[in-house]
Amino acid sequence: MGPIFIALDFGTIQEVEDFLDLFEPAEPLAVKVGMEFYYAAGPQIIKRLRQRGLTIFLDLKLYDIPHTVEQAAYQLACQQIDYLTIHAAGGSQMIQSAKRGLINGSHTVHSPIPQLLAITKLTSLSQTQMQTEQQINASLPAAVTHLAQLARDNGADGVICSAQENQQIHQATAANFLCINPGIRLQKDSQDDQQRIATPQAAKAWGSNGLVIGRPITQAADPVATYHQILQQWRQN
Repeated sequence: MGPIFIALDFGTIQEVEDFLDLFEPAEPLAVKVGMEFYYAAGPQIIKRLRQRGLTIFLDLKLYDIPHTVEQAAYQLACQQIDYLTIHAAGGSQMIQSAKRGLINGSHTVHSPIPQLLAITKLTSLSQTQMQTEQQINASLPAAVTHLAQLARDNGADGVICSAQENQQIHQATAANFLCINPGIRLQKDSQDDQQRIATPQAAKAWGSNGLVIGRPITQAADPVATYHQILQQWRQN
């Protein structure tokens, strides 16, 4: 697994192609396709990314009844993605069903089984919002840890979480349970819509297994140089 997933937050396939063309063809990139872009471009974007030999993280955050999630995961695995996200809050049966769908789909197309990553709490959510709007009385760290344990116990390979939560999750689950961190910003960047953010160096020090970085790279004056700068910082830390 590459340590950095570039979030392809673009509006069209052509914009993505133009961005990826900035990199050398042999660059072993890992990219994240989110809801907005996947819903606009559809399976065609996955096919294009596969043709480039990229690692594909499909971030659709599935959350529905178990049967529906299983069938959706099956269809997405047939597209030969590498990672898929679901919401851990969907419960044990939904998590198990998602895993089963990924296994069956990958067997159908004779490809590796995608890694299943569960969302604990969105990094845009504060503890006050969670307690007042969702009526969850636990602390945010406790809620995140509980959902991470639920995910692992039911077949997920890791979670999407704030970098500040890596250590508590690894302690509560296992050292090989993946902690992938969005909300990553360089020192000079704004927070945008993220509440719980961290720098790449801090995330690595806290035990991150991978970073999701969008705007700091895609909107940089020199995206390739910025990407390599972050990658170098990660490897040196």
